[in-house]
Amino acid sequence: MNTKSFQKIGYGLYIISSKSGDKIDGQIANTVFQVTSKPPSIAISINKLNLTHEYIVSSRLFSISILAKTAPMTLIGQFGFKSGRDVNKFEKINYKIGVTGAPIVLDETVSCIEAKVVNEMDCGTHTIFLGEIVDCEVFSDAEPMTYAYYHEVKGGKSPKTAPTYVQEEVSAPAQDRVRFVCKVCGYVYDPVKGDPDNGVEAGTSFEAIPDTWTCPICGAPKKDFSPEG
Repeated sequence: MNTKSFQKIGYGLYIISSKSGDKIDGQIANTVFQVTSKPPSIAISINKLNLTHEYIVSSRLFSISILAKTAPMTLIGQFGFKSGRDVNKFEKINYKIGVTGAPIVLDETVSCIEAKVVNEMDCGTHTIFLGEIVDCEVFSDAEPMTYAYYHEVKGGKSPKTAPTYVQEEVSAPAQDRVRFVCKVCGYVYDPVKGDPDNGVEAGTSFEAIPDTWTCPICGAPKKDFSPEG
């Protein structure tokens, strides 16, 4: 069975957020889909190990911030490769509290949806939460980011807690284009693409990157990268 077939399914890239009392948390997710139009309902798939899952179970509420194609890897890394148990993900993030009390990310967000949980399904490692939509808002006409764009253009990876995570086989690097892999999150630095979001132009070899540069996803230092293959 070739599980890479799953990667041919269309996905977006979202920040799912919730609250528990006066605490807030959020995470990157790619599995969001509208279920019905009357009444309007939406479903999300969240890993049980994530703090956001704990908060959704507690409050029975969640928000969805739909990311723009221009969203930088630093924002994705903040919510996708860090734990809310270790850091305040919303520190230095432009956000507002929605009508449900759940936070909504405003920067690089094209629209948002808020919902209250009306049902759920245990899917082993994940829970699918079915939410009745209580509010939604459009912020801009910018093109939303697809999961394919995140992988193919941004060079992003799936966290191990993502429902679409697949263990990838690593092949030997070409002699004329050595890529470097972050040991922490799996981000691949490709010298052909560079890291323009953080001032590294396309065509810049890994060796030529300043030592102060860090992984655009998880913030790991340059020393935590190793050659691919």
